Amino acid sequence: MNRLKSEIREVPDFPKPGINFKDITPLVKNPATLRLAVHQLLFPFLGRKITAVAGMEARGFIFGSLVAWELGVGFIPLRKPGKLPHNVKSVSYDLEYGSASLEAHTDSLGSEDRVLLIDDLLATGGTAKASCDLVERLGAQVVACAFVVELDFLNGREVLSDRWIHSLVRY
Repeated sequence: MNRLKSEIREVPDFPKPGINFKDITPLVKNPATLRLAVHQLLFPFLGRKITAVAGMEARGFIFGSLVAWELGVGFIPLRKPGKLPHNVKSVSYDLEYGSASLEAHTDSLGSEDRVLLIDDLLATGGTAKASCDLVERLGAQVVACAFVVELDFLNGREVLSDRWIHSLVRY
């Protein structure tokens, strides 16, 4: 995954001093690395009877929708509050600087669904855990969680210890 890592730009002191932000925009700009990332995200799940891919707003939409397309399944957007026009279920979770929520349409998933959860980054694991909880509240099963980047030093994998985690680039 050195090819992918070479396309991830590190931006020091963003969004605040002391944070080294991992910027994936060069990776998604380059068609070859975007395609490589999508194929590497989905490869372990070929033949696993995935029925839907769910992605968290916003960068999870980029990779999640492309993985869903390649797997031939639907994409379920997990959105910030107030963005979906129909009946929703929501989940709230804590962040280091406050709290947040995600929503999905109540009819987006059901008990027959086997879901692959996709996002660009696994950091502390809070958003991913909340996303798994939301998918399960909709009645579906989370088969696995896949990420382009994982920040090992933030221990997000521990928060998701009962989940199959697949990450492409680890720092």
